[in-house]
Amino acid sequence: MASQEFQGQTNTIFKDYLPGSSDLSGQNKPVEPTSLWKQTSHPHNLPPGLEYLNQLDQIIIHQQVELLEAIVGTETSSKYEIKNHLGQRVYFAVEENDCFDRNLCSPIRSFTIRIADNMGQEVITVNRPLRCNSCLFPCFLQENWDPFLPKFTIQNESKEDVLKIIGPYATCGCFEDVDFEVKTLNEMSTIGKISKYWSGFVNNVFTNTANFGIQVPVDLDVRIKAVMIGACFLIDLMFFENSLDGL
Repeated sequence: MASQEFQGQTNTIFKDYLPGSSDLSGQNKPVEPTSLWKQTSHPHNLPPGLEYLNQLDQIIIHQQVELLEAIVGTETSSKYEIKNHLGQRVYFAVEENDCFDRNLCSPIRSFTIRIADNMGQEVITVNRPLRCNSCLFPCFLQENWDPFLPKFTIQNESKEDVLKIIGPYATCGCFEDVDFEVKTLNEMSTIGKISKYWSGFVNNVFTNTANFGIQVPVDLDVRIKAVMIGACFLIDLMFFENSLDGL
């Protein structure tokens, strides 16, 4: 789902976002091995740019309000701040897309979201092809068909299934948060969740802005944490893109 691209130069799409710029399991449940999703690498061997994720068990993703979208209802490129539990920004993300895709193909549109650290160095790239719910390289998030629930399977860079994300029967939570649970492969144990926070009637109707929270074990592999961040963007696009969703 999320790929790490390490570049020596700051991408120009991030220039306005840099500092100083102008603008729970039971005794009888089967136990699955955790080696596929637990962090096993030494901190010095983590992918460049993802070291900070190693100490986080809670991540907040805040979509920035677009004045043009609020006034005329036109979809604009999404921009996000990714924060720790104290509200401090650790990454920021910018969607690369054109006006045609955003306004005519949404929510099946393709997109590329580039995530950079506070120095403007790109550390994660999230790719989604048109009409495809999988984001590729080096880890994957694959949608699974289910007649009742939205389900996704997370795969590591070896294309091994490691975890599942399972949403609720209805994603249009009325005046409440919507939770997508992160579960083991047998779906017996919940180890975390991705929550879409209800942000109020005005925000949901007029701006489409989304606030997400990710709660995962602190020892979850940083690559899988990166996939969780990408999963938030995909879930936002698939289930909360329409202005009345999430009420």
